[in-house]
Amino acid sequence: MDQNTSYNQILYPPGRILLWFIIFLELITFGIGMIGLAYYGWLEPVLFYESSFQHNKVFGTLNTLILLSSGYSMARAVSTFQEKKKDQAIRYLKWTALGGILFAGFKSWEYYEKLSLGLDMGENTFFTFYWLLTGFHLIHVLVGLVILGWTLFKMKLSNTATTKGDLQSVGVFWHMCDLIWLLLFPSLYLICVFA
Repeated sequence: MDQNTSYNQILYPPGRILLWFIIFLELITFGIGMIGLAYYGWLEPVLFYESSFQHNKVFGTLNTLILLSSGYSMARAVSTFQEKKKDQAIRYLKWTALGGILFAGFKSWEYYEKLSLGLDMGENTFFTFYWLLTGFHLIHVLVGLVILGWTLFKMKLSNTATTKGDLQSVGVFWHMCDLIWLLLFPSLYLICVFA
């Protein structure tokens, strides 16, 4: 690999540099939230331990499996698109979108359960972090679904060219949602294991 190729890989990573900059800022934002969660968990270990038992761990686990499966189908969509198998890529994108919709549905039901029990942001410090972090994550999943929908729409139009970079950008954003959830799930749902 020559120096010019390596320079181009840095300036033009899959998904484009601006998207990576945005993702970097998002990860910093979530990182600050996670540091706050850990700090206040250290200050109030009993409260955090007891509050974590009020989660429906089945929903959390199911959502983890759904999001990981949709991440896999997103990776397959990019891969099959690069192999010039557009129809397969579209099918994988549909599976990815279905995973995102299921995730949002289960998360909404979980929110409904929490609110029915009076476990809103003002309940305690643990639930303040729970609502802020999972709510911000859900917004990202919903934005990802809009991007997926737009990409699917463009791919189905015969006169609209979708590039490899377009699909990689969607994949990078979707995998950011996976990564963030993989940090949130153990921190919020399995915290009792570490207390």
